[in-house]
Formats: sequence, C-alpha cells, structure tokens
Amino acid sequence: MAEGRRFYVTTPIYYVNDSPHIGHSYTTILGDVLARYHRLFGEEVRFMTGTDEHGQKVQQAAQKSGKTPIEHCDLYSERFKEMWRLLEIRYDRFIRTTEPAHEKTVSEILQKLYDQGDIYRDTYSGWYNVSEEMFISDDEVTEEGKETGRIVHVSEDNYFFRLSKYQDW
Repeated sequence: MAEGRRFYVTTPIYYVNDSPHIGHSYTTILGDVLARYHRLFGEEVRFMTGTDEHGQKVQQAAQKSGKTPIEHCDLYSERFKEMWRLLEIRYDRFIRTTEPAHEKTVSEILQKLYDQGDIYRDTYSGWYNVSEEMFISDDEVTEEGKETGRIVHVSEDNYFFRLSKYQDW
C-alpha cells in the first residue's frame, strides 16, 4: 500500500430502539481494526459510525419509555458513543440521521431524484412485520404474528424509485 491512498470505512448505522450489544461491538471493532491497519501504512483513512434515528421501532420505543422521539434518540445515541469510548474505538465521524446536516443532504438528493422523475408517489398495501421493519409476502404471514400485533396489514402513500426508467430491455 502506498502513501497518499485514501480508504473509507463505515459500520452500519445502528438503530437506537434499544441499548448497544455485542453484535454492534463486533462490527464496529472490525471497522476500527481495518481503519487502524490502513493508517499503519500511511493511508488517509476516514472511519464513520453512527445511529439511525428513524423508524417505527424507534418511535415505539420512545412511546414505551415516555420520551419524545428525539429525547429517546439523544439518550441511546449517547449509549453507543459511551460504548465506543469504553472499547477505545477511534472513529473520525459519528453521524446521527437526525442531524440537520444529514437531513439537509438527504433532502437535496431526494429532491433532485424527484425533479428528474426518478421518484414518484403511489400507494403500497401489504403485510408489514413490525419487529423486523419490513414488508413480507402473504405466505410469511402467521396467525400468531397477527394476534400479537407483530404483523399488520398496512396501506400507505409512499415514494417509489422508478427503476424501470433505467431498464434497457
């Protein structure tokens, strides 16, 4: 490896619906080791980690704890930072998806895609697994899931990416 090379490392951005655990540590330690390794060879390294502070699970966790969503996010984001301090993780940037700079950048990108006709609004209906935060097929729906509220049928207006615009066949 030569000096002057650049290397970018990122971890997943972690949901703040609960406290950090060993799985979060595992991927962040791997990222930290990789960043340190490349720094040993004089490479310019940027190592980013952070928290994803949007989603239904985060909203539900905040409601359950009696906090506003941002109060909840502030608390759990700090727990992640504290864990990285204890593990001596040396990241360059800790990003939070509720940061104004992040929201501004995402808004600009999405607006550009919308203006280009790449994003359109439509209605989506289907089965949604709340605990996994994902839509599932009809054959994945269980009675237990419906009874416990883990699986719900939703119909909502949403934005879609017009992938067909780039289809060449």
